[in-house]
Formats: sequence, C-alpha cells, structure tokens
Amino acid sequence: MRDHYFSGSARVSRAIATRDRNVTDDSRPNWAITAPSFFGMLATGALMIALTGCLGLGGDKTSAIYSPQVKIETKSEWPSVTWPLMINKPLASEALDSSSIAVRPTPGELQVYAGAQWADAAPDMLQTALVQGFEDSGKIASVGRQGTGLRGDFVLMLDMRHFESVYADPSRPPSAVIEVQAKLLVNPSAQVLATKTFRVSVPARDKDVPQVVDAFQGAMTDLVGQVVGWTLATGQTAKVQAAAN
Repeated sequence: MRDHYFSGSARVSRAIATRDRNVTDDSRPNWAITAPSFFGMLATGALMIALTGCLGLGGDKTSAIYSPQVKIETKSEWPSVTWPLMINKPLASEALDSSSIAVRPTPGELQVYAGAQWADAAPDMLQTALVQGFEDSGKIASVGRQGTGLRGDFVLMLDMRHFESVYADPSRPPSAVIEVQAKLLVNPSAQVLATKTFRVSVPARDKDVPQVVDAFQGAMTDLVGQVVGWTLATGQTAKVQAAAN
C-alpha cells in the first residue's frame, strides 16, 4: 500500500481555479457559463474528487471517525482527596487543535491522514479523557471542565505540544506520540503549584489508520493515568502542608 499525503492539494486547487477563470468569456454577464468553463468545472470537480480519494496516508477513500476509549487503572498509592478540581481545555497549536489525525512523516513536516478524523478536536478529546479518568479513579470528590460552574480548589492547565503519529523510520509503522506540559494552579489566586511535562510514545502494529488509532488509545490511557496520579498526589501534599501551617 502506497503512502500518500495532503501536501500540494491547495496549490492544485488554486491552479485549477485560475485556469477556469482564464477561459471565461468576459463579454458575457458575470453569471453566464460558457461551454469551455462548464466542462472545465466538471473536470475540476472530477479531479478534486480524485484528489480527495487518493491524497492522504492510509489509502482509504471512505471517511472514518475514530473515538479512542480511555479506561485507566487506579493505583493504590494514589491518595483519596476531598477537594474539587477544574480542568481547562488543553492549549494547542492551530495544527493540533483540530479533528484531523496528524502525522509526522519527517521531523520537520506535519500532515494529516486522508479519509479519517477524530470524533472531536484533539484538545477536547484529551480534556474529556482526563475528566473521565479522574471520575473513574474514585479518588476525588468532584471534577469538571472549567466554565461549567464548578468551583475547584485547584485548576489543571495543559499545553499540548504533540499529538501525532511519528515516523522515526519510513520503512516501519509509526508511533503515537502525545506530549503535554501540565500546570496545577491554586484557585482563585492562580498561583502555580507545580509543573511537569508528560510524554508518551506507543508504537503502532501497522501503518494502517485503525492500528495507528489503537496506538493513540494506548498512549492516551498511559498519559491520562500519569496525569491523574501526579495531580492527586501534588494537590494533596499542598493541602496537608497548608493545614500544618
């Protein structure tokens, strides 16, 4: 199976649009369509359909929506806490704040898989997984998204640095790489209590999109578990120290 990417499609679109404008008869009204222009439009549509079908990694011409299911394993060493927590939507670049599934074929190149997308934008998907992770842990009094009316003692802020499949070797399947910087803030002072960077890389079994998505599900599960454990331990230590003072 050949690997294809989206690069160049915008340039092709602009070139085709320019060509069609050049064959329009300027002596006719703006709404008139000449025969050459009409057939040019048909050719343009056919070409763009072909491009849509073949451009992108994975080679699948049908659109598929993927929603990784994250179920963390609660660790006995995690403290049970009575304070509420708010979780911000992770900050991300424009390229990652999207429902497109990002792929990095080379270190300096970021593209997307054709015919496949996430059920939600990557930052929203991670925020939902974190809320569910805290809830499933059974270790916290209450947790929710910021802006829902919950008044938490702490706010968890995340900066999403990587959320893409990465080809370290073009001849081998990629790895799902997720990296975030987490900050735990005291509410309402917004004082930064602690900061930590989390990075997880899970190799895919194959280059096909379903196997890449499976790798993302494993990476999200691992990362969410790490963030939940760190947040509970860090916040509870701060509470104990504050009570002692």
